[in-house]
Amino acid sequence: MLGYIRFADRLSAWFGKAFGWLIMLMTFGVSYEVLVRYVFNKPTPWSLDVSFIMYGTLFMMGGAYTLSRGGHVRGDFIYRTWAPRRQALVDLVLYILFFFPGILALTLTGWKYSSRSWGYAEVSINSPAGIPIYQFKSVMVAAGILLLIQGLAQVFRCILCLRDGYWIEAEEDVEETEALLIKQRAEAERAERSTGA
Repeated sequence: MLGYIRFADRLSAWFGKAFGWLIMLMTFGVSYEVLVRYVFNKPTPWSLDVSFIMYGTLFMMGGAYTLSRGGHVRGDFIYRTWAPRRQALVDLVLYILFFFPGILALTLTGWKYSSRSWGYAEVSINSPAGIPIYQFKSVMVAAGILLLIQGLAQVFRCILCLRDGYWIEAEEDVEETEALLIKQRAEAERAERSTGA
């Protein structure tokens, strides 16, 4: 189980970080659109569609990575007060009752929409540029598969936590600025106390 958890975490991290670069492409694309629209008065017909496609792709493909790092929304004000075994039991039940049926529905419905869209080379009706969107609909299937892989790893985490009484954490790779600042402040206060004592 532990080997599978590490595999799923690494796979999710790789996809999350790879598709995270879409932020840079979106920034350049929107900046280009603002420049040509307001400086040269020549707006592009494709910018809005392309930014929607990139943002949607980033959002969908980052879901498994976010799940592996415990970044999805939950009622932390209650959840964090529970013992790890109770957290694991509740998580396990919720994964089985809600997560897997929802992700399976996403994947199967995404497959249906995607295959239909590829069949007639669907383009966006929102702009005169006719941007192809069939490849974007395939992202639903890819994201669903990644979420299924990561969800199974989360179930294994729950089982191990029920057995051992503690969570198997994901390998640390990124730390939020706020958490880093809190940690640095705590270390500084600890150093001040040790030198003052």
